[in-house]
Amino acid sequence: VGRFGEVRRFLVEHAMPKRPTGYLAESEFKYERCKVVAEIGCNHMGDLKLAKELMKLAKDAGATYAKFQKRCNKELLTEEQYNKPHPNPINSFGPTYGAHREFLEFTVEQHRELWNYGKEIGIEWATSVWDVTSAREMKEIPCDFLKVPSACNNHFEMLKVLRDEFKGIVHVSTGMTTKKEIEDVVTFFEETGQAKSRLVVYNCTSGYPVPFKDVCMLELCRLYDEYGNRVHQLAFSGHHLGIAVDVASYALGAKWVERHFTKDRTMKGTDHSASLEPAGLGKLVRDLDATHAAFTFKQTEILELEAEQRDKLKFRKTEKINACTE
Repeated sequence: VGRFGEVRRFLVEHAMPKRPTGYLAESEFKYERCKVVAEIGCNHMGDLKLAKELMKLAKDAGATYAKFQKRCNKELLTEEQYNKPHPNPINSFGPTYGAHREFLEFTVEQHRELWNYGKEIGIEWATSVWDVTSAREMKEIPCDFLKVPSACNNHFEMLKVLRDEFKGIVHVSTGMTTKKEIEDVVTFFEETGQAKSRLVVYNCTSGYPVPFKDVCMLELCRLYDEYGNRVHQLAFSGHHLGIAVDVASYALGAKWVERHFTKDRTMKGTDHSASLEPAGLGKLVRDLDATHAAFTFKQTEILELEAEQRDKLKFRKTEKINACTE
């Protein structure tokens, strides 16, 4: 009992005030259908046909967006990084890390083809950008958002392109990022009055896969406490196994959930093992939709479906026969 009391007291004092309940009470927060981003990333293995197949599988599973990645590798990497061997040769698609990365890159024209294909089948295209050149190239495709990966959220030259030249929403992941670095990003967008209208900040832990103890989901509560009224929306990007904690992120206020997505987790590449397959993504969308449907208040004290049960089962003391007097 003592230990339970300590846990409950901690949650009340530390976690509860930072949850979106304050927004609910003040009618500033509303649970909406969660947007699910299928992060295909480089799981297409450089094959445009496979990329389209993955987009179709993501769409059929119920995802809202199919997301890729764009790099200008010679801008992003030093000469030494570009020419050294891949750190995990079994997952490499080239003799050097640079060659490996080039093999996985799609051209601007190929990304535009994927954007068009998404329109044809009913799923939106998006991409992460890792450098200034990629940001300038991808902003020309009329997408809803571009994303900044955790690795590049301190690349302010690129952030300036996204803030000042791109017209869509900017999503930023915060894995391997200090609190001060997150504050710096938000402040950077606030300098031009665009954080509240255009910035989506993701709670994220960088790892593949991430153990549950390191998901640190209550960071969403802290982000709401710090930025709930300063940024456009808050979100969750997961690299864990399974789908249970994604629903927890939605309960804590995540408007977007992003998960890596693959056709087969045994395929060659570093991200497949931390990705959802089509069945898993479909179950995630199903569970998020069910949770959204459940997050309501009663419209009447006794719901219509309860009325018959109440009439049949509710205790009525004055109507009971006193068996002891018979």
